[in-house]
Amino acid sequence: MPNAAHATRSDFAEGALKALPVIISAGPFAILFGAVAVANGQTVAEATLMSAVVYAGASQLVGIELFGQHVPLWIVVLSILAVNFRHILYSAALTPLVDHFTLPQKLLSFFLLTDPQFAETLARGETGHKVTFRWYLGFGTVIYFPWVVMSAIGGMLGKIIGDPAIWGIDVLLPIYFMGLVLGFRRRSNFLPIVVVSAAVSVLAQHLVGAPWHISIGAIAGVALAALLPPKTQGVAEEQAS
Repeated sequence: MPNAAHATRSDFAEGALKALPVIISAGPFAILFGAVAVANGQTVAEATLMSAVVYAGASQLVGIELFGQHVPLWIVVLSILAVNFRHILYSAALTPLVDHFTLPQKLLSFFLLTDPQFAETLARGETGHKVTFRWYLGFGTVIYFPWVVMSAIGGMLGKIIGDPAIWGIDVLLPIYFMGLVLGFRRRSNFLPIVVVSAAVSVLAQHLVGAPWHISIGAIAGVALAALLPPKTQGVAEEQAS
């Protein structure tokens, strides 16, 4: 029993430590959201509640910007769906790794699902480590609670802090995401899929506009992955070496 209890505590701590770089990178954007939300007419309490209940990062910013323009509700819903469409793919990919979770654990896990959570969970599963609920919860909560708190700080101090780009901290999250992508570089057909997905996303941003380019680029990458034959084990091992 003591060994089992120590293992669960270790899993939680391991997940929490793994998430620290994420919140350092995402913190400026939580602050930015709070500032943008208050600038668009929300109170600090409302902005904080949105972060706590919606917890959708980029979708929160999209929703706030669209609410401020008084556009029809269906456009807001479709725009947020376009940004979050990738989560359908995320949840499907993670299902084999979290299938042993109970139903309440699965519901909480998918609420906490973010881009870094998906990438780190998938990487953990592919390296042969069991994805325990304690590990998942440790990773997720260390991102969730600071995100909510920093949203409140952004609402209170946003006008003082200003644009994160002025301080040069706007590059932290893209750099972190690039690191996540490169973590999958040894997977089959990694390079052509990434190149095509990125090119289609950039093209869609110019032709269709945000936030649709995110889903369009993702779909292009998924389509190419489905069309390309997987590399043989021998080729993959040769490239890895």
